[in-house]
Amino acid sequence: MQLDTFLTKQMLITLLRVGVLLGIGLPLLYIGSRAVGRYLKKRTNEHLGLMVQKFMFLLGLLILTVTVLYEFGFKLTALLGAAGIASVAIGFASQTSLSNIISGLFLYWENPFKVGDLIRVGDTTGIVLSIDLMSVKLRQLDNLYVRIPNETMVKAQVTNITRFPIRRMDINVGVAYKENVEAVIEILKDVADKNPYSLDEPEPIVVFKDYGESSLNFMLGIWFEKTQFLLLKNSIMTDIKKRFDAEGIEIPFPHRTLYTGEVSKPFPVQMVPPQAQTTGAHAAPTAKDH
Repeated sequence: MQLDTFLTKQMLITLLRVGVLLGIGLPLLYIGSRAVGRYLKKRTNEHLGLMVQKFMFLLGLLILTVTVLYEFGFKLTALLGAAGIASVAIGFASQTSLSNIISGLFLYWENPFKVGDLIRVGDTTGIVLSIDLMSVKLRQLDNLYVRIPNETMVKAQVTNITRFPIRRMDINVGVAYKENVEAVIEILKDVADKNPYSLDEPEPIVVFKDYGESSLNFMLGIWFEKTQFLLLKNSIMTDIKKRFDAEGIEIPFPHRTLYTGEVSKPFPVQMVPPQAQTTGAHAAPTAKDH
């Protein structure tokens, strides 16, 4: 009876010590890792702060776990032996994870983007939410959450859309072949100069690109502050359309010529009056090919 009572007291003391250890250790670990992370974010960059914060938390959690097991009577040598065996098995199964961790270090050294940047990776475009040891998290413009492994980020072509304070928007414009090229260039330059979101320096550019199937193709390049993208996009497209309408500049649509060939049999062509089109009734044929 005395032995049982002694064992019960020892177990209660152990549980009490473990409870105090976890009750104090976990909050301190959480607060300490976040404090170090915030300090590094201010002193260095957000990428390094996030990585060190998570590494400290995981390392501290591992130490707490080992300490709790030791309090319950597990031998440290046995734990180390089991950890060695487990590490070999895990090593073979976690080659991809190790590759992602190493790739994450390369991302830190190169620093191609930071939290808050708008980047494009392949067909995915989004705002960087976090840069972790294993992956980069993005929020797409349609509010979808995307996780991309660090190894993929290192191997893929990454475009940082908002790295620099200003950008250039390239707008392709087509006009009919009958239009005067010099006049179109002057109109496009004037539209860009009068737009409030277009920068004067660098100045807008207009390039006569090529001869299309049914249009003369131009490219209007406008420099703007990166935060004004949508405002410039909507306003400049509207301005071009209004100005072309006012100047009588035709924006063509694709034309198709139907040719049946000399050996093909004639086929009838029916002309439908506008009144019949609106009412849905078909008028009698007024003209036919022959």
